[in-house]
Amino acid sequence: MKADDLVRMANQIAHFFAPYPETDAIDGVRDHLVHFWDPAMRKELLSIASGLTPTSTPLDALVLRAVTLLRRTVDE
Repeated sequence: MKADDLVRMANQIAHFFAPYPETDAIDGVRDHLVHFWDPAMRKELLSIASGLTPTSTPLDALVLRAVTLLRRTVDE
């Protein structure tokens, strides 16, 4: 899957959760990524968030915060 498509989808998830309280929104984005994205998609998203894979659209701030939690989960 193309990096820009992953960014678009991740940002759509963030926009869905944006009205929630911040902690709930971050957890919601992270939970969605864990439960509905396959490991290859999550790995590519981590690469995008780290700046290793260039994209034409930036990741939403909620996605970046959720990715921080996702990295902790992967590292444990």
